[in-house]
Amino acid sequence: MSNFTKSRIKELFDSFKDCRVAVIGDLMLDSYMWGDVKRISPEAPVPVVEVMSESVKLGGAANVANNIINLGARAIPFGVVGDDISGEQIRHLFSQLGLQVNGVVTDVSRPTTIKTRIIANDQHVVRADVESKSDLSGDMERLMLSTFKEMVDEIDGVIFQDYNKGVITDRLIREVVDLCSAHNIFVTVDPKFNNFFSYTKVNLFKPNRRETEQVLGRVIRTDEDIFNAAQTLFERLSCKSILITRGPKGMSLFEKAGEKPLHIPTHAMKIHDVSGAGDTVISTIIVAKLAGATLVESAHFANYAAGIVCAEVGVVPIECHRLNEELLKDIDK
Repeated sequence: MSNFTKSRIKELFDSFKDCRVAVIGDLMLDSYMWGDVKRISPEAPVPVVEVMSESVKLGGAANVANNIINLGARAIPFGVVGDDISGEQIRHLFSQLGLQVNGVVTDVSRPTTIKTRIIANDQHVVRADVESKSDLSGDMERLMLSTFKEMVDEIDGVIFQDYNKGVITDRLIREVVDLCSAHNIFVTVDPKFNNFFSYTKVNLFKPNRRETEQVLGRVIRTDEDIFNAAQTLFERLSCKSILITRGPKGMSLFEKAGEKPLHIPTHAMKIHDVSGAGDTVISTIIVAKLAGATLVESAHFANYAAGIVCAEVGVVPIECHRLNEELLKDIDK
């Protein structure tokens, strides 16, 4: 753990409320069916889940916004929903959180992305997705860009939260990054395969190990492998810093190209469900950074936050008081 003191943790947490983070990406709705399995279906060799309850939550980039709000900062979502009930549910959930939805545009040509998870006996049984992966039309792209430009003075940091659903395009990335550079806005990226190398000259690039292996076409097993992979990313992206999350091996922070990384072991005591852990990491690291933390301190905050949410079932946001408790607990040891 970084050499935190109680006063330093309090100082940073007190500053969370002043941070304004735009989340640009694929807004989703997470639907859950919770129940028990007591028999196998006579129609096919599959379990029959007796549903006891149902719920809907913010997912994808919307979950990132939810994480930011739960940390006590201000989130400004930018994305697309369909002209459907799921889109209205996302707007309603945002309104309940007190979020302005000027940046949430409706595209009648595509459905709102919804992921339905069936969970039985605390186990994730199956997931069904409704989505479109086609790129935004030129009109939708221009609408998102104009809305962002109108609100740029209200923004301290930006997260690109990409799930390859077509909302984030090359033009959107290029123009937003240029605008952020002109306004000294900190830009972080949680990438996926399609646009991986489009995110040039950002402040922090945060892929996971599997994504990095996929785009580079190489296996990453050792610390030397992760170092070499990061140097390739620095060369291709001209980014300022890189954080590669490594699952059970924690995360590796590269503050600059060529420098030795900081390897941070996972803080997860029990891994129940990794869904949404990446959302939590990028949300926490940018809020901490904007609050005045160093990148090293921010990465430690994010590592603790990921450990907390991995112990939960389903996609859940980090809560400010839980993160504070975990950080202080280790100081008291």
